[in-house]
Amino acid sequence: MKTLHLHASLLLALCAVACVDPEDTPSHVHDFRVLGLAMEPPELMAPACDTSPETEAALTAPVTFRALMVDPAGEGRAIDYTLWACADVNDETCADGAQRVLLAQGSTQEGELSLPLHPGDARVADGTPLLERVRQKDPYQGLGGLRMPLVLHATAGGEQVYAQKLMVFSCPLVPGMKANQNPVLPGLNLDGVPWTAESVPEPRGLGPFVVTLDDLTDRQEAYVVPGLRQEAVHLTEAWKVSWHASFGKFNVEETGGANPGGEAGKHRTEWEPPEEGGEAREVLFWAVVRDGRGGQSWVSRRARWAP
Repeated sequence: MKTLHLHASLLLALCAVACVDPEDTPSHVHDFRVLGLAMEPPELMAPACDTSPETEAALTAPVTFRALMVDPAGEGRAIDYTLWACADVNDETCADGAQRVLLAQGSTQEGELSLPLHPGDARVADGTPLLERVRQKDPYQGLGGLRMPLVLHATAGGEQVYAQKLMVFSCPLVPGMKANQNPVLPGLNLDGVPWTAESVPEPRGLGPFVVTLDDLTDRQEAYVVPGLRQEAVHLTEAWKVSWHASFGKFNVEETGGANPGGEAGKHRTEWEPPEEGGEAREVLFWAVVRDGRGGQSWVSRRARWAP
């Protein structure tokens, strides 16, 4: 487990929303939320652990920041946002003005926000590279990589969200290290029938309705991280998927991962409409996958439910 603390691709996400009902569940999305954050690529890896121009170019390469923002009751209202980069992973809102850089700001609507960035070029007010400030804050001084916090602050009406994503910068300290790639989900199934982005199934009644993923074993990457003695430690990803819907809820809100013995969890859950039912409607669904190293992506689906 020690390598998990050293590895640079750990993801921390913080979502702060307005009032939450005591009986609310994370899988029922009825208010403004940020469900996912991703960087493309999720990790910038230099060709060598030195200060050459090639290393600098690799660590200052362009990336794309993506945020999945959903606002089912907002009726298309404006969402204002700012995106900060800062030095301390414990500063979950990038509140320290001397240790942060504004990367982007603007207004958008619900959906996927996509922003081109150069976080490796960022400098704080006194001219110091932000990545150097990140290194100074890192208790391991860059062993296994550096994690730069990017914090999205988004507001919609009276609701607001802070969401943090760690951008990873690294170099190959031990043989076999490769830059991480974002996970990509295989096919989804609803009650055993393939559920594509184009298909709109029509479930009826109170269910429950079983949602599964096609086998993703061969998509989970084997990877290498440096150990405390800078030896190569070989690991394999165990993806986790969080499930969300604009109506009803999932009985298992997060699937996958691995138990202490290393056995992978199954990706099976059940969507349940409310017991009181209600009128027929279109329901939106989201599946957000995390690879445990900082990689993240998502898919959305639709269904027309009737009581």
